[in-house]
Amino acid sequence: MAPALVRLLKFFTKAGLAGGAVYVAYDQGLMGRGEQGEEVLKKMNDAVPPAIQEWADYFGWQIPSTPKFDFSVRESWNWGVMKSVSALSVAPSKTCEYTCDGWKYVKEIFK
Repeated sequence: MAPALVRLLKFFTKAGLAGGAVYVAYDQGLMGRGEQGEEVLKKMNDAVPPAIQEWADYFGWQIPSTPKFDFSVRESWNWGVMKSVSALSVAPSKTCEYTCDGWKYVKEIFK
């Protein structure tokens, strides 16, 4: 009984953390339009490093400085969406092509 209860508690903890992360991302606008996401990431980039440094100073840890990234999230997102849609658009013809090649191969083997 106890192991099942522990597994159930672990599951609900993980589900709660995952649900909370999704809620916060949605609430902050990270799952909105590309402009919104880019704005949120800029705010996060300005807010998170000082908070981490504050905690590191509190515990006496030495943390290296964060690297500076300068890229457009919107362009990266659009590139990923275009590649995904492109792959989905050619999937039926590629499936047919690969199926035909497979049948030809099988026919040649059994000749």
